[in-house]
Formats: sequence, C-alpha cells, structure tokens
Amino acid sequence: MKLNRIDAEDARRGRRPAVSSQVLRDAGQIVEAVRERGAAAVREYAERFGDAEPGAPIVVGQREMAGALDSIDAEARHVLERVAARIRSFADAQRGMYSDITTPTPGGEGGHTVEPVVAAGCYAPGGRYPLPSSVLMTAVTARAAGVDRVVVASPRPTAEMLAAAAIAGADEYLCVGGAHAIAALAYGFDEIAPVDVVVGPGNAWVTAAKQLVMGRVGIDMLAGPSELLVIADETADAAVVAADLLAQAEHDADASAMLVTTSSELADAVDEELAAQIQALSTVETARLGIANGFCCVVDTIDRAIAVADDIGAEHLEVCTRDAETVAARVRHAGGVFVGERSAEVFGDYGFGPNHTLPTGGTARYMAGLSVAHFLRLRTWLRIDDPAGAEAAAADAIALARMEGLAGHEASAAARMQKAATP
Repeated sequence: MKLNRIDAEDARRGRRPAVSSQVLRDAGQIVEAVRERGAAAVREYAERFGDAEPGAPIVVGQREMAGALDSIDAEARHVLERVAARIRSFADAQRGMYSDITTPTPGGEGGHTVEPVVAAGCYAPGGRYPLPSSVLMTAVTARAAGVDRVVVASPRPTAEMLAAAAIAGADEYLCVGGAHAIAALAYGFDEIAPVDVVVGPGNAWVTAAKQLVMGRVGIDMLAGPSELLVIADETADAAVVAADLLAQAEHDADASAMLVTTSSELADAVDEELAAQIQALSTVETARLGIANGFCCVVDTIDRAIAVADDIGAEHLEVCTRDAETVAARVRHAGGVFVGERSAEVFGDYGFGPNHTLPTGGTARYMAGLSVAHFLRLRTWLRIDDPAGAEAAAADAIALARMEGLAGHEASAAARMQKAATP
C-alpha cells in the first residue's frame, strides 16, 4: 500500500468538485418530489433507501430522545456530555465575538443587532457508521448561537445518536437521510415545520440537495469528499503521519489522504508504515480506497510545500514540521489547521472544541468551517434624530439619485430636507 507519487503541478490541479452534474440532476428529482408531495414522498424515499420500516415514525420528539439518553450506559453518556461541553465552550467563545453596535451617523445613529435564526436543521451522516459527533458539532453550535428550534436529521438513528441529540438540546429528530432529508428540512411537511438554515456534513446526495434548496434556506457550505493534507519535513514521525492518513482514508470510499513533504526518506518511510498499519484496520477495504485517492508529493522546500497546500485548500491541514506554528501561519487556505505533531486531526473530529464541519474541494479559499456565525444575522438599523445634521448627507443622496436616474429616490430624500427646513 503506497501513496501515488506525483509532482507539485499535478498536486496543485487535484481539486474535485463537491457534486457531479449527474448527482445534482438525480437529487433534484427527489427534492422536487418532497416539495410537491410532502410527507408521502419523504416516507417513500425513507422506506426505499432503508431509513425507516413501513409505518415506523420518521419524526421523534424530546421524550424519545430523553429515553434514549437514559438507555445508554453511563460511560457512553459521560463521553457525549464531556464532548458536548467542550464544543459548547468553544462556540460560546465564538458567540462572544458578535455583539450589537451603535455608531454616529449624519443627524443620528446607526448600528446592527445580532439576531439568531429562529429554526435550524442539523444534518448528521448515518450511513455505514452513525456519527453522534456530528450531531453534537451542529446542534450544540446552533444552541450556543441562540437558535429557538433545532431539528436533527439522520437516518436509522441509534440510541447514541438520539442521546447526542438530547444532550445537544434538539427539539425534534427527523429519522431520514439523504436528499429527501434536506428537502424535508427546507420545505417541511405535515409532521415538521420548515427551518431557516440547514447545516452539517453529508454525502454527495446531501450536498447536492443543499445546493438545490439554497435560497429557500441558508446553508453552511457545499462540502464534498473529506480530505486531509499533511505538510511534513524530515523531523516528522512516519508512523504518526501514516496513522493520520489512514484515519482520514477510512472515512469513505471518496476520501482523500495527501502528503506533501520535503523529505523523500520520510515519504518512503510513510509508505512502509501505511502497508504495515493498514492490515490492522477493520476498515481496511475503505481505507485502501482513500489512500488510492490521495497522493504523496515530494518538494524541495517548505515554501513549495506551502504553495501546494494553498492551491489545494484542503479540508484538514496537519503541519508536522520544525517550527510548525510559523509554517501553519503562512498557509492561507485550509478548512481546519492542526499545528504540530501532537495536534492530530482526529482530535478535531472528536470534540476538542473547534467544529469538524469544514469546507472541502478548495472552497476554503472563500469560506470557513461551521460556527455560530452560520446561525446569526447582523441586522442593521438607522435612526435620524437631527434632520438639520443630516442635511449634507441628504444632499449627497439627492445627487446620487440623479446620477442613477431614480426620480422617486430623489423625491424621497428631498421631502426629508424640505421637512427639516420647515419650522
């Protein structure tokens, strides 16, 4: 088992689209069916794809989630509660960065208020493996932002998934997945009201559906297959690098594990470790595919390694070099950065604090990972108390209206000036 060796130019051309045109078309049929037929379509797809047994409930409430929480063993509950607390602490710190402002304007004041959305849909994958960590990452963050109503959606929920939703403070749990779950959150049906924002990771069908409902609801991002890029030099531990690459590769068949290194000796050692370590994984078949999707690129300098990393803009970036903090600070484009060999990407996955819902496919060049900001709106306001003090700015408004040929705008501004001039 070896990483494909490619040169820097090939590595820099290696981005993959989040969604293929074929998946987008197929998902569109599902989304449209749910929009038009509501509950009947949701249940039809849920039963077809194995989300729910015929006649089984597809929406459960807080009582069922609380019952699941009581049913799991004490240690599992404590793990979920500890992880939720760390996610909440980080999200609370983020929320503290957003506050109302008031600032002087001509003749008065303006500002903004920070308002959470009313309802959020939080998607968590539940295909081959249930992911309670994703329930916590999304729903806890929504609650920290101040969202009134939180709906979790995931297919075939286990007791641990329902328990995580209970700990996060979810109000409802939609027991379906895929494109039909995203459509159900966006449009609602007779068992569940629509939400304002849909967030969370998912497969290509989920991502396609998010793209299709964007505008009807807000979304966090269009996330494609999961990625890890490791920048390493000769000081890195090959066994540790290989372990992290395999941890990424086992996510799913489309995951990608990438290594950019200044040391050909390290590259060879990582290949040897991959071959040895992969045999011990129960997820070996999936991990093989993730390794095959990835690559190793040997470059001459750290500067070149940083340039490759910036061009790729990977979801996860690990920096395993001497002076890792300086190297990490120079990388401009990455979803989440893990600084130094002790900072395993898996710690980000499993709730050390920062959110694990991150941009993929190079979209880190213009967006960031899930945070409380995705659930907040900065709503601006303006109040004029002193019309005379606003006279000069009003005159500018009249001049701009004339430039743009908008006579109604000119008349509106002029009316305010006339009113101010009247004793």
